[in-house]
Amino acid sequence: MVTRSVTAFLFMASGGLLLLGQPPQPPPGGGGPRPVPGLTPAENAAFQEGLTRFLEVDSVTGTQPGATGTGLGPTFNLNSCAGCHAQPFAGGTGPAVNPQVAMATAYGATNVVPSFIQSNGPIRVVRFVSDGGVHNLFTITGRHDAVGCNIAQPNFVQALAQGNAIFRIPTPVYGGGLIESITDSAILANKAANVAAKAALGISGHENRNGNDGTITRFGWKAQNKSLLMFSGEAYNVEIGVTNELFGTERNETAGCTFNATPEDHTNFAATTPVQGMSDILGFTQFMRWLAPLQPQPQNASAQRGQQDFTQIGCALCHTPSFTTGTSTSPSLSLKPVPLYSDLLVHNMGTGLADGIVQGTAQGNEFRTAPLWGLGARLYYLHDGRETDLTQTIQAHQSSGSEANGSVAAFNALSAQAKTDLLNFLKSL
Repeated sequence: MVTRSVTAFLFMASGGLLLLGQPPQPPPGGGGPRPVPGLTPAENAAFQEGLTRFLEVDSVTGTQPGATGTGLGPTFNLNSCAGCHAQPFAGGTGPAVNPQVAMATAYGATNVVPSFIQSNGPIRVVRFVSDGGVHNLFTITGRHDAVGCNIAQPNFVQALAQGNAIFRIPTPVYGGGLIESITDSAILANKAANVAAKAALGISGHENRNGNDGTITRFGWKAQNKSLLMFSGEAYNVEIGVTNELFGTERNETAGCTFNATPEDHTNFAATTPVQGMSDILGFTQFMRWLAPLQPQPQNASAQRGQQDFTQIGCALCHTPSFTTGTSTSPSLSLKPVPLYSDLLVHNMGTGLADGIVQGTAQGNEFRTAPLWGLGARLYYLHDGRETDLTQTIQAHQSSGSEANGSVAAFNALSAQAKTDLLNFLKSL
């Protein structure tokens, strides 16, 4: 179980992500992560403790000054959930300054920064098309808390030359509990709606499903994860390298590079309260479950016209404006609107965006319709962060086989003013 420093937590919660570089930028209107309305005192306590865990900075053995958790590595992409999910606050997407550059050599590490990681570029995770798996950027080799470990970084130069490397950027996790509370039947009913309009534009799409129980999965770039808890456990193990009660073995078991008993993150049965006894991955889950989505900005006349154009040219056929949650044991999540602008289905995005990675029933050219709530606060777009311009992002949806080709053509046929209106609508979300 990790140890925590109250001083470090207060420093990080106040906006200075310790050891990670630049702090998250404040959201429009100020403030930081907020819970959904109507939490009980117990739920709010779980949310606040979950935020504490989300802000943790992990080291290998807990000896690094300022670190508040243990279990980093032996391979990893960053050392904190909030490091990747930092814009516009903890729980969002990647920040303006990429902390992965400084992470390469932090605490004595001897990693080389890959060419596709830039200080002014997006945080990136690498998958190899050849095996579909994540190949972490960094190792703990050379770190002062990992004496004796010697692991080489993957050969990213070769992978790039062979076209074997694809990239993913962090997805925002706010509103996670609302998304999790949407029923499968609601997703399927929405899929079956507006069939004629979808067919006219070449839109189909389908749900991704859990390979064990067959229910609809909905989290991640390909909607590959069923639940927030699974999302948390997998990310903690894959991205930070911390073993936990869902993923109990190290991803790299090189001799001399495993320093802790596993699972490194686990329930603290000695705790005096249930909240304090939560494992980190349960804490992450509680934070994401109760984290409120960003509120849209007030629309001016241009944005209001743009919303109409958004619907008229067919964007809303995939970017469904809103769902309603099912009945939940928590009143704060029960029968609530979810204005996420996504159908939670995966669609063929064409050869231009295809990454060749199959996850569940999502094929190499298919991606989940990205939720658009909070879009105005994001800095990088598309699954790999290749775009920073919304117009170019829209154009990137058009390529051979893409279900978005009809809507992009309709966008291109709009007047210059109508295009501006539509962009102003997107920026208001």
